[in-house]
Amino acid sequence: MKDLLRLRTSLTEEIEALLNEQIKVEAYSSSIYLAMSSWCDRNGYDNSAGYLEKQSGEEREHMLKLFRYVNDLGGSAVSPEVTNIPQEFDSFKGVFEMALQQEIQVTSNFNRIADRCQKANDYVTFQFLQWFLKEQVEEEYVARRILELFDVIGEEGAGRWEIDKHIPKVSFGNAGE
Repeated sequence: MKDLLRLRTSLTEEIEALLNEQIKVEAYSSSIYLAMSSWCDRNGYDNSAGYLEKQSGEEREHMLKLFRYVNDLGGSAVSPEVTNIPQEFDSFKGVFEMALQQEIQVTSNFNRIADRCQKANDYVTFQFLQWFLKEQVEEEYVARRILELFDVIGEEGAGRWEIDKHIPKVSFGNAGE
């Protein structure tokens, strides 16, 4: 009986594959944020290290939310292999430029999956993705606000320390709401 229950899924093969691909992207994001956190910690940017560690946890939660969804609908979620995570970064600002770039790519991925869901008439998954799309608005907003600190405060003298001090205020605010 159990085999019969798992035999059918409302997910098309294409949508299931796209969701599994996104699971891997979220795992990669979690790992890269953790590497960024470690780099910031080693370089004395304690507030940024804490923020990036928190981001790593959020990305892992996003991965698990997708993972559970695929399995709950009778699909086969794949535990991702994560490789090629950089451990060194060119600069403090470069860390946050990479974070913004990563978030923009994730938003693009979710838009692509939502588009494919509409074309496949998979409105259940399309509705499920709305939470992620809303979340991405916040993620990009915060990343942009953090990068603005580099322009507003500047990096000279105690600038980087001052930027690091402001990270909690930007990241834990109401992000554009």
